Amino acid sequence: MPDTVEFGKPIAPQTPDGRLDTPAFHRNHAAIGSALEAVLRGQTGDAIEFGSGSGQHAVAFARRLPAVTWWPSDLNDDHLRSIAGWRAQAKLENQKPENLRAPVRLDASESDWRLPERGLPNEFLAMFCANVIHIAPWAVAQGLFAGAGRHLRADGRLLLYGPFMHDGQHNAPSNAAFDASLRSRNPQWGVRDTADLRKLAAANGLHLMDIAEMPSNNAILVFERAGVTPA
Repeated sequence: MPDTVEFGKPIAPQTPDGRLDTPAFHRNHAAIGSALEAVLRGQTGDAIEFGSGSGQHAVAFARRLPAVTWWPSDLNDDHLRSIAGWRAQAKLENQKPENLRAPVRLDASESDWRLPERGLPNEFLAMFCANVIHIAPWAVAQGLFAGAGRHLRADGRLLLYGPFMHDGQHNAPSNAAFDASLRSRNPQWGVRDTADLRKLAAANGLHLMDIAEMPSNNAILVFERAGVTPA
C-alpha cells in the first residue's frame, strides 16, 4: 500500500515517538466519523481499517464507537510506528479507548490475509479503508473486495472513503485534475469508478447499498452482502 501522502508529499514525523500529524485527519475525521456512526450505531463487533496511516483516525473512531473493537493495519513501518504512538499517547492522556487494538502489518492485496496468524478475528462487522485505492494498484481494490467476501459477517459492511468517478464522469474539475496527476505519477494509480467497484463487489457476493456524499467532493461507498434485507 502507498505511503501516507498529502497530495503526493510524505508527512514527516512530528514527535520523538514517530507520531505523524496529517492535515487530512483534521479536515475529515469528524465527517467520516459521523458517517461511520450512522452505519454502525447500536452494533457490536470487530472493525478492521486498511491503510491506517498516521493512526489518528483509528483513535478517533474507536472513541466514537466504543462498542466496536477497532483493528488498525498498514504495510508501512513509519505508519505502524505512528499508529502505536497515537495509541500510547491516548493511554498517557487517560483517554485510551479499550476497544483499540495494536497495529498489524497487513497487505490487503494478498490472496490470504492469514488473520489467525496475525492475531486478528476471522469475521468482521466492518472493514474500512480511506484514501488508499486511488493511490495503489488495482490489485489492492481486488484484494479488499475478495477479503470482504471471505471475512465480513452476514450483516457486515465494507466502507470506502475517497474521491470516486461515476460511470466515467468526475464529480468536480478538481477531482479530474487530481486523477490526471495521480496517473502521471504512476499508471497503476487513479480515481476509481463506482461502476468498476460495483462489478468487483458483485464478483465477491457484495453490492453497493449506499453512497454518502462527503465534503471536498469525496464520498463513502457502503457495500454489503448481496441479498441482505434492509433492517
